[in-house]
Amino acid sequence: MTSAPYLTDAAAARVAAIAAKQAQPAILRLSVEGGGCSGFQYKFALAQAAESDDAVSENAGVKLVVDPVSLDLVSGSSVDFVESLGGAAFRVENPQAAAGCGCGSSFGI
Repeated sequence: MTSAPYLTDAAAARVAAIAAKQAQPAILRLSVEGGGCSGFQYKFALAQAAESDDAVSENAGVKLVVDPVSLDLVSGSSVDFVESLGGAAFRVENPQAAAGCGCGSSFGI
């Protein structure tokens, strides 16, 4: 059983702010690509709309959309927005990731 990833309150607020600044819909697309230092890497982009086969979750009016292939790799994850001394970034907490890396943007299964 796959469950759509979800946005934390901090991530939803950040997506809403970015989307408003760029006059875009508040829709964040999360996808997974091959590569990165651990085998797979996360990719984030604003989307105009969800595709018909996307998994969609919503928090505070902000949507997170994930395509079916990526969903298998990020099922049950949360997407957070973290600010630290090293900078600010979206971070995926993926319960399926067996390995990760220091940059936080790639993972292995």
